[in-house]
Amino acid sequence: MRHGKCGNNMKVLVTGSDGYIGTVLVQELLKKGFDVIGLDTGFYRSGWLYNGVNTPPIVINKDVREITKEDLLSFDAVVHLAELSNDPLGQLNEALTYEINHRGTVNLAKEAKKAGVKRFIYSSSCSVYGASDAVSDENSKPNPLTAYAKCKLLNEKSLISLASDDFTPVILRNATVYGPSPRMRFDLVVNSLCGFAYTTGKIKMQSDGSAWRPFVYIKDVAGAMIAVLDAPKDSIHKQTFNIGNTNSNYQIKEIAEIISKQMPDCKITKNKKNVDTRNYKVTFEKALINLPGYEPKGDVSMGVQELLKIFKKISLDEDVFHSKNYTRLSQIKHLLDEKLIDDQLCWKKI
Repeated sequence: MRHGKCGNNMKVLVTGSDGYIGTVLVQELLKKGFDVIGLDTGFYRSGWLYNGVNTPPIVINKDVREITKEDLLSFDAVVHLAELSNDPLGQLNEALTYEINHRGTVNLAKEAKKAGVKRFIYSSSCSVYGASDAVSDENSKPNPLTAYAKCKLLNEKSLISLASDDFTPVILRNATVYGPSPRMRFDLVVNSLCGFAYTTGKIKMQSDGSAWRPFVYIKDVAGAMIAVLDAPKDSIHKQTFNIGNTNSNYQIKEIAEIISKQMPDCKITKNKKNVDTRNYKVTFEKALINLPGYEPKGDVSMGVQELLKIFKKISLDEDVFHSKNYTRLSQIKHLLDEKLIDDQLCWKKI
């Protein structure tokens, strides 16, 4: 039973439905019988790498900052993905990052609560741990280093403060996501290293490779979100869960080595002058224990195999790999340069 909704009659709004994770999540939700509507402003809609969508959802074209109670009245749950989606993009304009990622998210949650939405799933990030030599769990002290990560932590606190008998916020701190999506991102480390390897013959690290990161397969992120939608309220109410696989804490240079095993002719290169200050390892036991049905199945080696299979199928080349469509910062800069969006990242009216 889905918190009072039986079987497949739970209506879910997925914000960021046309993004990297959102495109995969919507298809997984539809397979499970959920009634799904998407919401997306459309910045990354052109980032279509391959055809992997069986059932295109209905999508509301709207900026998350403009959402009102009336937009949310019919929904049982909201899964919120729609934010400026990585550290470099967040650093482009820190004030605007706070406006969109923090104020926009808190406004959405407040309007959802007013509209009677029962469950609000927030896609946070393990990047809130920032830099730590310890293995972090959900009770570890956060240490966010970037505007993106600081907004995630601010949002977590704000959302938990909105909890009530009728409104259940749930925080999912995702590890660094990898794996194929029809709307691809090549600014994520596993995807990027694989793309470089396939198109150039070099596994090109942007740093010295010493930093630790936890990783999570994209369909396991979707699986965690579905598990939260399915879970009894008492097991998830106001809870924070790290989402990933404890066996998938790697140094970046180890990721390069995993790729090299599948592409032995590729040379690994490092940027020894760049030491990434973001460095953290994470444990994921809480989610495994408390989210019935959540069983992360992906590992980096499998994800690399899937990526390489897609690259071969579509004959990925350097032009496509480096296209602005698959890198968040490049796409936003393009929209700004072409004056399609204004300096507040709002679409200009034609």
